[in-house]
Amino acid sequence: MIRIVIAEDQRMLLGALASLLDLEEDMQVVGRAGNGEEAVQLVHQHRPDVCIMDIEMPAKSGLDAAEEMKGLPCKVIILTTFARSGYFERAVKAGVSGYLLKDSPSEELASTIRSVMAGRRIYAADLVDDAYNGGADNPLTQREKEVLGLIADGKNTKEIASELYLTTGTVRNYISVILDKLGVSNRIEAIMRFKEKGWFK
Repeated sequence: MIRIVIAEDQRMLLGALASLLDLEEDMQVVGRAGNGEEAVQLVHQHRPDVCIMDIEMPAKSGLDAAEEMKGLPCKVIILTTFARSGYFERAVKAGVSGYLLKDSPSEELASTIRSVMAGRRIYAADLVDDAYNGGADNPLTQREKEVLGLIADGKNTKEIASELYLTTGTVRNYISVILDKLGVSNRIEAIMRFKEKGWFK
């Protein structure tokens, strides 16, 4: 019997996933968590074979929880709405065994659990394509990331210049390079694009 803990902050979805997996003859849901913190506690408490985890949850995200559980015998499968390459990179580094998107067919979840138990790693195909096509690579240099981070903090060109010991002209140059690299037309879009990709650490 494959013992499973599910972490999902949307209660209706949590109940639906648990019911779905309990219908499988070789699976049993032993714990339900509403956030990453509860998930880690339940994994220590029940010692399940698999933990299925959403990413964006209160108290502790699924990726934070997965990083904390690295090295435990429990295998982690991320089940999320977000096909973000930055999230995917972090999940792979945390050693997760699977990364599925919520719009996958429901029978795919049970077959992924069995595959993971057999020692395989299962990742959503479009994320793997994105990673191999360079989509997972952040195009900004360290300094450009610093500039964008300060923009996201609400700082203007003059404040960024004084914080990084640069001239305002240099900061403006950095900003135009950032917009160009991210393929956007203004600072707000740049921040949105960076967030969408999951590149803000």
